[in-house]
Amino acid sequence: MLQAANVVRGAVPPAVRPAGSSSLLLTENQRWIGGPPPLMDKLSPRERELVLKQGRRKVLNRGQTLFSQGGKHDGIWLIESGRIRVFYTSPLGREITLAYWHVGNFVGGPEVFEGTVHQWSGVASSNCSVVHLPGKELRSLAVEIPNLAIGLIEGLTFKGKCYSALAQMLGTRSITQRLAHLLLHLVELYGVEDADGRVIAAAFTHADIAHMVGATRQWVTISLKRMQEKGIVLTKRSQIVVCRTDVLEEMRGHASD
Repeated sequence: MLQAANVVRGAVPPAVRPAGSSSLLLTENQRWIGGPPPLMDKLSPRERELVLKQGRRKVLNRGQTLFSQGGKHDGIWLIESGRIRVFYTSPLGREITLAYWHVGNFVGGPEVFEGTVHQWSGVASSNCSVVHLPGKELRSLAVEIPNLAIGLIEGLTFKGKCYSALAQMLGTRSITQRLAHLLLHLVELYGVEDADGRVIAAAFTHADIAHMVGATRQWVTISLKRMQEKGIVLTKRSQIVVCRTDVLEEMRGHASD
């Protein structure tokens, strides 16, 4: 558990932690790219120890489900390493990705205690380590540690704004604009300089991208092929290289500061 405490506090080498443990979500507000404050940041060493004593560590392989939509809810999970994708599945089976959450974030909301069911699902999009804080224990800790309660409120507020922004973008932006916006966001988080431009140094399939922008995998594949023909992007060894960020900026239109 001491190792978990170090990671949740944010003691992760920059080389393996993208953009300060940024979240990945579809929003026009660039100030939200950094994600919410890590839940444990405001806690003293003693308070962190008290919280993690109540936690149960769990390791997941990529693709493994952490919690399922409609399943019984009990508490939250602190992400200590890796990345968790949360997504909603419609009655017809179509998925929309709500966000990817990284180190320092928690997942399992919007309820954080116990007694309800999950409104969406969470799956490991990379090998992960998480700490489960059961609802009953979390409620007692929130009463005992005010900064933990404040962290929960701040995290839920941030997530609420993000999901509202996602709904607004899905309703007001074309799919092409959303794709251009997402590619720029991925460059911001994972971009590495390359002779041809900036490589998105993270594994996202066409299906992953489709789930984020509200499209089909086939549409994403065709759109990326057209962008490549125009010299905007380049597919290299299953990775996307963004060659013309200026063109993508024009394609996505105006974004909020």
